[in-house]
Amino acid sequence: AATKLASAEKLMYFCTDQLGLEQDFEQKQMPEGKLLVDGFLLCVDVSRGMNRNFDEQLKFVSNLYNQLGKTKKPLVVVLTKCDEGVERYIRDAHAFALSKKNLQVVETSARSNVNVELAFGTLLQLVDKSRAKAKILPYFEALKQQSQQIAAAKDRYEWLVGRVVKNHNELWANVSRKMLSCPEYQDYVYLEGTQKAKKLFLQHVHRLKQEHIERRRKAYLALLPQALEALVPELEEIDHLSLSKVKKLLEAKQDFSKWFVVLEETPWDAGGHVDAAEAERIPFDLLESQAAEQLYEAHLEKLRTERKRAEMRKAFKENLETSPFITPGKPWEEARSFIMNEDFYMWLEEVTYLEIYGRHQKQLIEKAKEDFQELLLEYSELFYELELDAKPSKEKMGVIQEVLGEEQRFKALQKLQAERDALILKHIHFVYHPTKETCPSCPHCVDTKVEQLLGPRSGRPAKNPLADANPGGVDRINLVILGKDGLARELANEIRALCTNDDKYVVEGKMYELALRPIEGNVRLPVNAFQTPTFQPHGCLCLYNSKESLSYVAESIEKSREATLGRRDNHSATHLPLSLVLVNKRGGGDGGGETLQSLVQQGQQVASRLQCLFLEPSSGVGYGRGLNEKQISQVLKGLLDSKRNLNLLPSSSALKDLAEVDLRVVMCLMCGDLLRVDELLGPILQAHSSRPAPLGGGGGGGSVL
Repeated sequence: AATKLASAEKLMYFCTDQLGLEQDFEQKQMPEGKLLVDGFLLCVDVSRGMNRNFDEQLKFVSNLYNQLGKTKKPLVVVLTKCDEGVERYIRDAHAFALSKKNLQVVETSARSNVNVELAFGTLLQLVDKSRAKAKILPYFEALKQQSQQIAAAKDRYEWLVGRVVKNHNELWANVSRKMLSCPEYQDYVYLEGTQKAKKLFLQHVHRLKQEHIERRRKAYLALLPQALEALVPELEEIDHLSLSKVKKLLEAKQDFSKWFVVLEETPWDAGGHVDAAEAERIPFDLLESQAAEQLYEAHLEKLRTERKRAEMRKAFKENLETSPFITPGKPWEEARSFIMNEDFYMWLEEVTYLEIYGRHQKQLIEKAKEDFQELLLEYSELFYELELDAKPSKEKMGVIQEVLGEEQRFKALQKLQAERDALILKHIHFVYHPTKETCPSCPHCVDTKVEQLLGPRSGRPAKNPLADANPGGVDRINLVILGKDGLARELANEIRALCTNDDKYVVEGKMYELALRPIEGNVRLPVNAFQTPTFQPHGCLCLYNSKESLSYVAESIEKSREATLGRRDNHSATHLPLSLVLVNKRGGGDGGGETLQSLVQQGQQVASRLQCLFLEPSSGVGYGRGLNEKQISQVLKGLLDSKRNLNLLPSSSALKDLAEVDLRVVMCLMCGDLLRVDELLGPILQAHSSRPAPLGGGGGGGSVL
């Protein structure tokens, strides 16, 4: 109870943890001379102590209070160990303080760090009246606030650790130095201490490591089905083997080391393999896990399912081949009931048997078409007497169908009447226009073979004008329709209305695939270009119905030609067949006051300048209306003729010489006598080729083929 103390040159005392370790902490000495005591904290232990009577303690505290009261210094009663406090002891201590001039009481717990600072702050306020008076909270209320404060500080500290620590190999010493200046770290350490901060760090690092291991595990398990597929792809090899026996089988495989690695340190997730940068192969001991065994069972089931599905696909295909109800062109909806059974539904998805049925139908249709072509050749007398344009009348088509109608090869295509009629028209066209393009055997036509034979040896090889745009060999017409104010789109719609459902159009008895590209804007823009990577034009149909639309056509053609200068394909672009047509949109007026005669004269002038064909109204294209089907066919026929005229053919003298041996060459080709072909064509090619190319004649070393 003394108020004057002397403790010169002694270290200030903080806590028992510093005893014996004074050099590890900041050195603070007590001032020299005397110390004056400004106030007292009177501590009362309210816990249940061993061999201690609380009433006796309270008597001792009462006597001590009497001594302290004589000093006239401020005094605060502090109840300690309230985290283990006895309710009666706390109540008695409060009653004691109340009886002694209403002393202030602070309930504390040093272990929980509750109200410790408040106790000193309360005494300090009594010493210095100018300070604000602190609100004294009961222990449990203060503990609740303390817990909330600690929880908030913990959340902030854990956020800081998550932001700073990204690798599970980080060390506490390095991380704590990084976080030393962060308020989140400082607040938590102040409230909970360094050891708890380190404990949370270690928990975070452990969690990072487990997440890393789990990512590796998932990656290995995702790779395991591929490894099994590569090493044991055959069901017969592993059908009745357990995973333990399969492991021995895997080790004996040549590519085992490509997929797996055998570790000296096991299990794989307990050693350094987890952090190895090149740890892409599957640890072999991973196969002992339950997840790996499940994947092996799934691999077995997959192989069994694939075998069963293969058997079902084979049975389904055999069922199609043997069923008399499956005919060319029969829709799947009609055929389903004849060939499907429960096994097919169980093991095959609809897309699978639709695909198999589609392939089978394609084979049936191709065979039926070949047989029908043979039938047409056998009845060649039916096609002798036709008009010069090889277009049979309805009566003639009726006669043809009546004669052929009893033939089974004709009936086989009864569900494909459009294709059957197209084959008849194509055959008629071939009879009256026998070329390699119309030949039913194209691309195996003998003319095509001879052209291929002569191509490498001739200075100017023949070239199919449609080949560049359509290398697949399908007969196709790519037509640009150029017009303004809806003219191009309107005519394109009219032409499409005359086509079949698959955009096919018959010209001179032959079926062509017709692709239209209507253009009504600036042709210098890519969207309005005549030519695109997927569209190589064969001709252009230019429409106008006024002076303004005629100017647009002329300017667009000139711009398109300018754009192709310097390109490799500029020859085909600048020589693109053009047809200029005077039309009018449906519902149009009188052409803006312009007379028919003036529009015709202007169109002729533009056609002359552009070097293109001009179609006058008097020649079949009516002013004030669109093109009819016959006129469209005439335009397309003219386009095809123009394209054929662009073919690069051998010189006339070479043609004359070749004509003399043409029949003999064809017969030699049919007989396979290639040496004889050399003997026949060698002198002609040497005479007309721009570079000497002696044929092998007898030796066979320089054969044409």
